[in-house]
Amino acid sequence: MSSATASQKPVIAIPIFPGTNCEQDVAHVVELFGATPKMMWHSETDLTGVDAVIIPGGFAHGDYLRTGAIARFSPVMKEVEEFAAAGKPVLGICNGFQVLCEAGLLPGALRKNAGMKFMCKDVELEVTASSPLTSRLPKGTKRSLPINHFEGNYTCDDETYQQLIDNDQIVLRYTDNPNGSRDDIAGVCNEARNVVGLMPHPERASEAIVGSVDGADMMKSFIDSAINSLESQKEAVPV
Repeated sequence: MSSATASQKPVIAIPIFPGTNCEQDVAHVVELFGATPKMMWHSETDLTGVDAVIIPGGFAHGDYLRTGAIARFSPVMKEVEEFAAAGKPVLGICNGFQVLCEAGLLPGALRKNAGMKFMCKDVELEVTASSPLTSRLPKGTKRSLPINHFEGNYTCDDETYQQLIDNDQIVLRYTDNPNGSRDDIAGVCNEARNVVGLMPHPERASEAIVGSVDGADMMKSFIDSAINSLESQKEAVPV
């Protein structure tokens, strides 16, 4: 991550829905790695001064109907859609990944795990493409991260799958598929490569005090993208 003074720290918005429960973990890691977290209730709509967005995990709106299906209609999501359309970085973790898929910001969908069981354990992942989440990690790098989900089984139709392959949008794969996801998919990005989502939790493995730093370079990669977004905005302001 490039050095920055306090006044130059990127601001990362963290939308909170009823049922979100990982926002403090994300905010802690964002601050730990040199960015400024901005908590936003889901009814807020002002992303002025925001350089990136992370939608954290949890159980948005109790995961009623389908996971993320209600959250995608929250007022903040219209702003996140416009933010993403402008090419700015957006990350969804676990429930946040589900919300981004429901909002159409990422392809595919998440359904119940194979075996119909909630899963909470560490899983090994392989980096398969560069993205705002994996820019610090060469392709083929393996990392172990925790999962904590009941509906993490990634699925998509054949046409979408072929587009993922053709555009190199599969960012992470499980080395030992825990939930039945198509082609071992653990994370994907959009075609423009500024929106990315994954089911595992890198923020829960980002400092030694919690027992693992395997997720640190992923979170740092995303903060790098927020810094790049901040610098791009500065360059766009007329002198």
